[in-house]
Amino acid sequence: MIEIRWHGRGGQGAKTASLLLADAAFNTGKYIQGFPEYGPERMGAPITAYNRISDTPIRIHSNIYEPNYVVVVDDSLIGTVDVTKGLKQDGAILINTNLSPEEIKKKLDGYTGKVYTIDATKISLECLKANFPNTAMLSAIVKISNIMSKQELINNMQDSFKHKFARKPEVIEPNMQAIIRAYDEVLGGK
Repeated sequence: MIEIRWHGRGGQGAKTASLLLADAAFNTGKYIQGFPEYGPERMGAPITAYNRISDTPIRIHSNIYEPNYVVVVDDSLIGTVDVTKGLKQDGAILINTNLSPEEIKKKLDGYTGKVYTIDATKISLECLKANFPNTAMLSAIVKISNIMSKQELINNMQDSFKHKFARKPEVIEPNMQAIIRAYDEVLGGK
């Protein structure tokens, strides 16, 4: 079983990304859970979301305290939220930042596991013309965790976006561009 914890701020789409990941994994035949944890529900407040993905039925129904992967949608949370808390040393952390994995590792209070970075904000601004980094982060965590192949991700997201954006079909192609770019541009693993 793979357990993922997402850290973001309200309005950045961390919850949406965790739910899209759950849907995509389900469509590839996996057992899934995707759920948020709410504190003060307001725009910009720190939020946490979770995923469990498994080839066998999932019998655990709690928050995730020792994730295999952590996704940080907003690097300003580093130092404010303990993003590496409980993160398994053989796991990895993925951070939306314009810094390199080596630069960001220095800010992670002695975390010695794998660090990946991606400038999901830049990808979002270039592809979507707006700051919605969650689509790029979703793609990057799929690549890092090997939950599914790139083609499975593309096929699932294409289908999902057709439903999600049925009234705004013009945003489907830019979101697909962000998915593909992010999968190819994620850095790190050291």
